[in-house]
Amino acid sequence: MATDTAAGGNRANKKKKALDLTQLTKEDLVDRIKQLEFHVNQLKNVIAKGNESTSKPKPSLRPFDFSLYSRRHVAMKVAYLGWDYRGFVVQEDTSKTIEHELFEALIRTRLIESRETSNYHRCGRTDKGVSAFCQVISIDLRSNMLEGLGIVPSQKENTKSNPAKGELDYVNMLNRTLPPEIRVLCWAPTRCDFSARFDCERRVYKYFFPRGDLDIEKMNVAAQKLVGTHDFRNLCKMDVGNGVVEFTRTVDSASVNGPGGAFSMCTFTVISKAFLWHQIRCIMAVLYLVGKSLEEPDIIDQLFDVVNHPCKPQYTMASELPLNLYDCVYTDVTWKYDQGQCSVK
Repeated sequence: MATDTAAGGNRANKKKKALDLTQLTKEDLVDRIKQLEFHVNQLKNVIAKGNESTSKPKPSLRPFDFSLYSRRHVAMKVAYLGWDYRGFVVQEDTSKTIEHELFEALIRTRLIESRETSNYHRCGRTDKGVSAFCQVISIDLRSNMLEGLGIVPSQKENTKSNPAKGELDYVNMLNRTLPPEIRVLCWAPTRCDFSARFDCERRVYKYFFPRGDLDIEKMNVAAQKLVGTHDFRNLCKMDVGNGVVEFTRTVDSASVNGPGGAFSMCTFTVISKAFLWHQIRCIMAVLYLVGKSLEEPDIIDQLFDVVNHPCKPQYTMASELPLNLYDCVYTDVTWKYDQGQCSVK
């Protein structure tokens, strides 16, 4: 009898829990899913760290005297498929970033001694899942040359730099070491105070998406309203943790283009000197609403009116996977390409 009573109680509890779940709102379910995803990511990081600690230590590199070589300040174009990476910038809780792989290759090839002494700058900070056809970095690398643009000669008389051999083959040296989804495309000698971040004239992003039943013409009308100087606080994610409290940016060009046909690929192209955190994905989310005729193109004007609309509306950001840092534009930089250097080894 006691066993039957306990079993009946368990069934009653299960039925009660099932009833409670049916009473949850959509927002409650979304919050619970997000909590579960957060805990799963935490467990993945813990497991990854455990695997790293139990793996065999990497063999130490042989001693190398960098002071015997000249250094050269250069710019490098880097392309990468970021879908499986946690972003471009190095992070404390994971090694799965583009920058981590770059510095692993730079140190392994003895092109730099350490990141701290490399005079390093990056053009942009692409987020998790975002790719790039043209990310640009500037950095001091070991050089064979004794003089020339960007050269800082060794102060020792018995230098091992040898101009007779020509400059080091930076591109092939790195591409033989990098993962296949990260490629160095070319390099350029630059003045010693050149910065990939601060000397960039403009940055070009492209967002690729299928046409489907979207009204591309209306999306393009809305995109044109982005051009000019505006307050984008309603079209970005707040980044006050990194000291970003100014949300005014100038967009030089913005357009949505694509051929006819539901299966054709369309492109949102936006050009500016600087962008805010998740700005393009937020813009694209609103453009999707316009393309589906859920909003009119003048929604962009309303979102720019932060006096009458001080609170950012709730909308789901567009996916990060189709976003691409397409180009970084500089003046007075002559890139050195060599046929075959960008192939996967």
